[in-house]
Amino acid sequence: MSAAIIFGLLLVLMLTGMPISISLGLTVLTFLFTMTDVPINAVALKLFTGIEKFEIMAIPFFILAGNFLTHGGVARRMINFATSMVGHWHGGLGLAGVMACALFAAVSGSSPATVVAIGSIILPAMVAQGFPKQFGAGIVTTSGALGILIPPSIVMVMYCVATTGHPQAASIGQMFIAGVVPGLMLAFLLGLTTWYRARKFGFPRLPKASAAQRISALRESFWGLLLIVVVMGGIYSGIFTPTEAAAMAAVYAFIVAVFVYKDMPLSRVPKVLLDSASMSAMLLYIITNAVLFSFLMTSEQIPQAMAAWIMDQNMGVWVFLLVVNILLLAAGNFMEPSSIVLILAPILFPVAMKLGIDPVHFGIIMVVNMEVGMCHPPVGLNLYVASGITKMGITELTVAVWPWLLTMLLFLGAVTYIPAITLWFPRLLGFM
Repeated sequence: MSAAIIFGLLLVLMLTGMPISISLGLTVLTFLFTMTDVPINAVALKLFTGIEKFEIMAIPFFILAGNFLTHGGVARRMINFATSMVGHWHGGLGLAGVMACALFAAVSGSSPATVVAIGSIILPAMVAQGFPKQFGAGIVTTSGALGILIPPSIVMVMYCVATTGHPQAASIGQMFIAGVVPGLMLAFLLGLTTWYRARKFGFPRLPKASAAQRISALRESFWGLLLIVVVMGGIYSGIFTPTEAAAMAAVYAFIVAVFVYKDMPLSRVPKVLLDSASMSAMLLYIITNAVLFSFLMTSEQIPQAMAAWIMDQNMGVWVFLLVVNILLLAAGNFMEPSSIVLILAPILFPVAMKLGIDPVHFGIIMVVNMEVGMCHPPVGLNLYVASGITKMGITELTVAVWPWLLTMLLFLGAVTYIPAITLWFPRLLGFM
C-alpha cells in the first residue's frame, strides 16, 4: 500500500510537468509528514549526508573535463584521425563518426557532450559530401550514447552511488573496466550497421589515406587520446582513485585545450566553468532528492517487500532480467538516465543480489538500458541535442535512428543474457 501511494504521488507530480528532482522531493516530504513519524531533523541530516560521498565528487570533475574537451578542438582532431583510418570504407564519414564518438566517449563520460562535440563537426561535413542528413543524424544520436558505456561514465558513478551501503555493491573501478568490452562491442555493431546501410544505398567513400596522413592525424590527436591512458591507466594501476582520476582529467583537459592545442582562449574559461557548475548543480540536486527517496523506500521496507514478493513468485533469473529491461525501457520514456538509476537501482539491486546476479553485470545492463532510453522519444536526451544540431524535428529524428536503435536493442538482449560479455575482462585483469 505504501509503495502504491509513493509511486502514485510521484507519477501524478511528474505528469504535471514538474521537474523530476522536485517531484521526488515533494513526494518524499508529503509522505513523511502525513503518513509517518519520521522527525524533520532526520530529513535534513539525510539531505546533507546523501551527497557527502567522495565518489560523487567525480561527477562535476568529469563534466568539467568533458566541457573543456568539447570546446577545445579535441573532437575535431579525433574526427580527422578516425577519418584517416576508416574513411575509405563504405559510408566512410559515417564510420568515422562512430569511431570518433567512441574515442570521445572514452575521455568525456557524457553522451550529450559526445553528440555535441562530434555531431556539430561531422554532420555538416557528411551533408556537404552527399550523405542524407537523416543518415548522419541517426549515426551521431545513437553513437553519442557510447558516452555512458565506454568508461569513464557519469551514469556508472550514479549506479555505484545508488547502491552504496549494500554489502555486494560494485566499485566504480569494477564498473569502468567492465564497460570496456561492451562499449567497444556496441561501437563495432553500430559501425557495422552504418557500413551495411551505406553499402546498400551507395553512399560516398573517401580516398584511402596514406600512411603519412594517418601518422600525421595520430600525432595531432595524440594529446587528446593520451587522456584515455591517463584516466584509465591511473585507475587500474592504482595510482589514483576514480574521483582523483576525474580531477586529473579536468586539469589535463584544461591544459590541452588552452596551452597545447590553443583552441580555447583564457577568456572563455570562466564560461566553461559556469556551464559545468550549472550542469553539476542540476545533477547534484537530482541526487540529493533521489537519496531522500531511497531513504523513504528503505524506511518503509519497500525493496525488501518487493524482493520477498518476487522470490515468492519463483521468478527465475531470465524472467526477472526481462522484467527489469521492460521496466527500465518504459522508465526511459519519462525520465532521464540519472533519475532512473538513482530511483530504481536501490529497489532492483537487492532483488538481483538474492537471485545471484553479479552486481557488475546488473550495473552494465542498467547502463545499456539508459543508452537506449537516450535515443528514443519522448524524453530521449540525445534526440533533443541532435535536434538542436541538425535542425530536424523529434519525429523525423526518431525515424532516422531506428536501424541503429534496433541494433542497440539486440545488443541489450546479448548483454543481458550473456554475462561473459561484461565479466570476462574484469576477471582476466583480476578486478573481480
